[in-house]
Amino acid sequence: MSRFHSCMRFVAAARFLLAVFAIYGALALISPAIAQQTAPTEQPSAAQPTPSAAPAAAQAPTAVPDSAQPPAPAPAEQAPATAQAPVAAQASAASQPSAAKPATKQKPKVTPPPTFQFTEVEIKQQLVGKPLYLRGGYLDNTLSFNELGALIGESPRGSYTLNGIRIDRVHLGKHQLVLEGARYGLHFLGAAPDEDPTNASVERVNITPKKKMVKITIDREVVVASKLGLHGKREKNEDKNAGDQVPAKSGPHPAAADSLDGLSDDQMKAQIAAAQPEERPEDPGSVTATTSPSHAAKVLKDALDRVFALGIDDRLKAAMPAFWKLYYQAAASNTSYRPSDPAVLRQNMVDKKAKLITVLEPQSNEYAQAHAVIGMALYHTVIGADGKPAEIAVGRPIGFGLDENAVEVIRKASFEPAIKDGKPVPVLLDLVVQFRIYSDRTAAKQQADEPVETKPDEPVLPGPYSVQHP
Repeated sequence: MSRFHSCMRFVAAARFLLAVFAIYGALALISPAIAQQTAPTEQPSAAQPTPSAAPAAAQAPTAVPDSAQPPAPAPAEQAPATAQAPVAAQASAASQPSAAKPATKQKPKVTPPPTFQFTEVEIKQQLVGKPLYLRGGYLDNTLSFNELGALIGESPRGSYTLNGIRIDRVHLGKHQLVLEGARYGLHFLGAAPDEDPTNASVERVNITPKKKMVKITIDREVVVASKLGLHGKREKNEDKNAGDQVPAKSGPHPAAADSLDGLSDDQMKAQIAAAQPEERPEDPGSVTATTSPSHAAKVLKDALDRVFALGIDDRLKAAMPAFWKLYYQAAASNTSYRPSDPAVLRQNMVDKKAKLITVLEPQSNEYAQAHAVIGMALYHTVIGADGKPAEIAVGRPIGFGLDENAVEVIRKASFEPAIKDGKPVPVLLDLVVQFRIYSDRTAAKQQADEPVETKPDEPVLPGPYSVQHP
């Protein structure tokens, strides 16, 4: 009986387990269908996977024990996303420069130089009212220069102290530059005896005759059009590089190119012939042509620099005689003159001093006479062992071209050499030269100022000498 009851309990337990397994199997069969129905609603969230969703998706297939069950559609929908990843990687790789290919060098952009202009307004700002000097020492009041700043024709020359220029009027024409102004002379007023003679003040005196003026003309380079422009075609921009242009004729000024295409010599001659007579260049045969206005402007600016000096610059000093160079060297160093030969002695270092034998009487000139420039000037002179003057330096100038006359007289003078230990030696001698005005006009004035000696009236003698005879 006990066996029967135990068998029945075993059967009941087996049935219970079978029922449990049946329920579990039914649930396993129902879960894939439920997942297939809920997959479309969860697709938007699958488009943006999170790090926590990735492990869940990897564990989903392990929940199905039967291999015959259909696969879940969610992994199939993620396939396009995984397929697009290599494409995006290729796109990002293409956007980055490849290290294997060499980088192509870009050609640097050549920026053309700015167009150079030299207008009448700019010329006025540079010249009008400025203390200018004529380079070359030309004394004529009417001067003409070619386009390179070289004098056309001839002119007498003089000291730079007679070549001060003041420009009052400027006219920039198509073929020449016309300048009008006045000439000035430099009058050195001197320094006190106890002062440095190089500190002498300078007065600029207008020496232009009344109702006259100084007129200076400078020819210009002619600007013509190229043959491309004459035939109606579009011209090239010649001003982008003015240095690539050359004159039509070979001239002394440099040119960057070997030839100038389309340049017409007949066109240049036609332009000059069509201009008014007062506007034509002074020397048409030396005029050159260019298609570049910038090149023509630079040529004119260089010509002005060759004609004028703004103040006493280094180039003007380099063109002066040696006695003026020594003067300005001492002034620049703020010291007194010292002979270039160290063997030259002072007058107080010799037994017998050097002595002037002849008289120094330098001539004056018309400018000094007209403006009553008189006075004394000092010159340092080295007297050699042979008694002849060697190096001469201006010590205290007077200006107005008189210093040149004084140096000329000193070179022709005779001296007794200095003696030391019974031998002639070179010595430094300071010479004072006095300038007077000598002319017919001043001589007549001096005679008019002098009292005239008159004889007293003779007394009337009595007697027969006073008797009037019939």
